[in-house]
Amino acid sequence: MDPLYQTNMQCICCESSYMTSRVRPSFKKATTTDSDFCGYYKNGINPDFYVVRVCPSCGFASTENGLSQLSDRQKKQYYEQVGVRWSVRDFGGERDLEQALSCYKLALLSGQSVGEKERVLAGILHHIAWLYRYQGKAQDEQRFLRFALQSYIKVYEEEGEQLNNARLMYIIGELNKRIGDASEAVRWFSRIVNDKRIMDAAMIRASREQWQQIREEMAAAEQGGLSAGGLADNKEHRSKSQPV
Repeated sequence: MDPLYQTNMQCICCESSYMTSRVRPSFKKATTTDSDFCGYYKNGINPDFYVVRVCPSCGFASTENGLSQLSDRQKKQYYEQVGVRWSVRDFGGERDLEQALSCYKLALLSGQSVGEKERVLAGILHHIAWLYRYQGKAQDEQRFLRFALQSYIKVYEEEGEQLNNARLMYIIGELNKRIGDASEAVRWFSRIVNDKRIMDAAMIRASREQWQQIREEMAAAEQGGLSAGGLADNKEHRSKSQPV
């Protein structure tokens, strides 16, 4: 069975109809998943490559969680900021990693131009970081993890406290961990573990595990520093008391 199937879409910007590919549910199970939910799939088909749909006529790109319609003002903003530079391309077939990256960047530009919901933009930024991770481009991955983190924090400030969204809080903690801010990561993980209102057992367990991992890494780093310091002191003592 072909893992891809075609579905018909109508562009919310130019109203053209076009075909885009999706991955069948039976092919969506990841073989492994990173702690920030980046999945790895067998058979060379990654469902994340097909999340974004791109209109070949006007270039407007979106996800199923994005806006369902655009006002005339939003359409004008898109055409002025993005669409004016679009040359007709079709991303409706099978996509490789580079094509998927192009689709996500188009979705980011499209979303920013029309004032897409911050939660949707955060997800797009996070997915771009994953695509760079697949490529082994650590510097670009880190750059977009930071962008995604800033966007997720905005989401939390706007809606997270009302929703008490443990998954959102976990992602903020995890991305802080991945960019090297251990203390901020611990602050977010500990909030999930200690907040009695949070009932999401999976996120509580994951936060506790990440919190413990950070503590172990910090203890190991501290022990390593002490060991190196002790070794240096010993070498200094020997250099002073014994001729070389």
